[in-house]
Amino acid sequence: MSGKQFTILIIVLLAFTGQAATANQIDQDAALVAALKQAVDDASSFGDRYEAEVWLGDMSHRLRKRIRDTDNRLELLRMVHMEARRANLPPELVLAVIDVESNFDRWAISHAGARGLMQVMPFWLKEIGRPGDDLFSAQTNLRMGCTILKHYLKKESGNLIRALGRYNGSLGSFNYPDLVLTRLRERWYRP
Repeated sequence: MSGKQFTILIIVLLAFTGQAATANQIDQDAALVAALKQAVDDASSFGDRYEAEVWLGDMSHRLRKRIRDTDNRLELLRMVHMEARRANLPPELVLAVIDVESNFDRWAISHAGARGLMQVMPFWLKEIGRPGDDLFSAQTNLRMGCTILKHYLKKESGNLIRALGRYNGSLGSFNYPDLVLTRLRERWYRP
């Protein structure tokens, strides 16, 4: 895809999100265009290049206030998409879980000791015989978090509310599942 086509994509995405694109804004987004091009080229978990362009562009725009650096933001989105697809989960659901669990802070530690983006408990590392793994590594955290969520989804026969309750350790309470589903509906819906 040419730079001009990417510029058009940015304009379309801005229009889609209700923002007017100015010439200055497009010039300022030149770095975003370059980063998106690289992200699309590296996006093997997508069905095709167009899907990668649309999803990464849209989700990057939604996430930019939380992760300012374009390269870091796109790298995280690629990892989320790849790990979610590997676990057969919707990537948007994983984004909603991360939003609620850590607010996209890969260094987050909960009062209970859960760590990283998806707030994975360290005991899981011992359980699987990998106590030296780093839960602050986005790749490790996403792989484990997605795998755990998928396991609970299977255990609950596809009941997402119960699976989210298990994931959070609050099975039987609707507070956490409601938070995740609200974020999914309001912020991380599929484009």
